[in-house]
Amino acid sequence: MTEERVPAVEMRGIDKRFAMVQALDKVNLRVEKGTIHALLGENGAGKSTLMKILYGLYAADSGEILINGQPAEIKSPKAAIDLSIGMVHQHFMLVQNFSIAENIVLGSEPVKGLGVLDRAAISQEISAFATKYGLDVDPEELIQDVSVATQQRVEILKALYRGAEILILDEPTAVLTPQEIDSLFKTLRSLKEEGKTIIIITHKLKEIKAVADYCTILRRGVFIDTVRVDSVTEAELAEKMVGREVKLSTEKAKIERGEALLKIRDLYVDDERKIEQVSGVSLDVHAGEIVALAGIDGNGQSELIDAITGLRKAKSGSISMAGVDIYNQPPAKVHQAGLKTIHEDRHRRGLVLDFTVAENTVLERYEEQEFSGQGIGVLNWANIRRYAQSLIKRFDIRPADAAAKKARQLSGGNQQKIIVAREVDQNPHLLIACQPTRGLDVGAIEFVRKELVAQRDAGKGIFLVSFELDEVLDLADRILVIYAGEIVAELDPKATTETEIGLYMSGAKRDSLSEEAYDA
Repeated sequence: MTEERVPAVEMRGIDKRFAMVQALDKVNLRVEKGTIHALLGENGAGKSTLMKILYGLYAADSGEILINGQPAEIKSPKAAIDLSIGMVHQHFMLVQNFSIAENIVLGSEPVKGLGVLDRAAISQEISAFATKYGLDVDPEELIQDVSVATQQRVEILKALYRGAEILILDEPTAVLTPQEIDSLFKTLRSLKEEGKTIIIITHKLKEIKAVADYCTILRRGVFIDTVRVDSVTEAELAEKMVGREVKLSTEKAKIERGEALLKIRDLYVDDERKIEQVSGVSLDVHAGEIVALAGIDGNGQSELIDAITGLRKAKSGSISMAGVDIYNQPPAKVHQAGLKTIHEDRHRRGLVLDFTVAENTVLERYEEQEFSGQGIGVLNWANIRRYAQSLIKRFDIRPADAAAKKARQLSGGNQQKIIVAREVDQNPHLLIACQPTRGLDVGAIEFVRKELVAQRDAGKGIFLVSFELDEVLDLADRILVIYAGEIVAELDPKATTETEIGLYMSGAKRDSLSEEAYDA
């Protein structure tokens, strides 16, 4: 009889409550040494909460943690690091104006006489360290000058430098190209071969199948199952996560596109530093079609959308919406022209976090007769709450009594649902959807994609901006690829691949569109 292997991580009966919300209810997790273990669940299922407990950012109300078979009290990230646990957060924790080497050694810097920082020694050490793990970085480069993929490598190196044998990654592929994802997975497999244990929080079923050995599924704070990934299908994982069958692709009716609603010609836009980010962009979005803009974050998408929606002044060019000139017009006029927007930054642009959910649902409509009272400045709160509750039910915003809660009290995924619900329900002529499913679980993604397709099938125009190439290929009727502020390709989703799109996105393959494509 063989002796049972001691797991790298074992969490038993973990409970965690925030006020009236039971975030985790007697959750168990067992992670074998030298494996890649995915943690899967709906929005608010407790994935991040469980990992924050393991990393010492939260304290469990009850339960126990064993690391390599030994009971452990992890009351802070330092305690986790001392136990050889490292965590790479979804939003990187790097000092932008420090070099790569300085970020990696921060807090344990080698010094020479009188405490002077030994920069040459740091650079040499980090160069050798990065080579050892096959993570290609230039120690002298500043973080602010490198790509997102390189920053991620730096975060992994930072954790390994502090002795991590157990590595937690939170949504590690969120803003990477297919090529960068392949490179990351190669790194993770290499780390696994060296005996490291890796836990990935993700909602991307395809990537779980590609890289993970095991997957633990949580649902509403409760442990559902742990499975060997090679023994289940993506559809089975989705069903375990959501508790029902989920369609992983979206059906679209074939319809004839109508008139060009959004017309952009030769648009140039600067960022806050007066550096050009959008360089001569021209595009059309017609009624009855979904046009997707694919590109790596930071290639001008944000500045383009801000210019269209009136949040940023363009330098030159033209923008019209259903024949109405909206170039450099205020947001109110853009709204009146029938254009609504799901902004990519839900905190800065989508919500007032200290307003209730009910208040957030009518941010753009509170002056309408249905929601305004009889006097100036008086609101019809009964109607507002009733309307909010109808959106909560229709879009499955959780918790079910969210109307009276502040927006900041909801999970990121449920915050996103508020925005999607508010904008879609206004029945716009054209909807700009920027990262509409970011942070959503597969059940919610299915719902949002169906809503976007329903808008398209009803003759509306959809301008989709997404980093998720499976989403782009699933939803788009046409794909535009943006690189360094320019549209470098127009692609047919039926005749292209993620690999080809990724090559355009990274600047490795460029194409020019004919001027005839934009004749009036």
